[in-house]
Amino acid sequence: QVQLVESGGGLVQAGGSLRLSCAVSGRTISSYATAWFLQAPGKERDFVAAISWSGGSTHYADSVKGRFTISRDNAKKTVYLQMNSLNPEDTADYYCAAQTLVYYVRTAGVHYWGTGTLVTVSS
Repeated sequence: QVQLVESGGGLVQAGGSLRLSCAVSGRTISSYATAWFLQAPGKERDFVAAISWSGGSTHYADSVKGRFTISRDNAKKTVYLQMNSLNPEDTADYYCAAQTLVYYVRTAGVHYWGTGTLVTVSS
């Protein structure tokens, strides 16, 4: 079992930055890569970024490359998503996820989900 708890969401102006955190726990956490997905109102849940357990491999959606950075601190059992140059289109619920491989981008590849944190970007 793996537990994921997101934090750090909130309201930010366009062009601003926000850092999300995902606290990861459980006996099998080292078996999974950790990913972030977003879900805008009325839309499907989409892949944002993922990082391997070791932190040596990362993968990003094209829409966030150069703006978002995923990282992890295994001593703190936390995965971060640094989001810069935010725009209103980034407004969504952001979910932390545990998946087998870092290059999976579909929700079908996710084994565990967090409950999400809301990010709102005002224009």
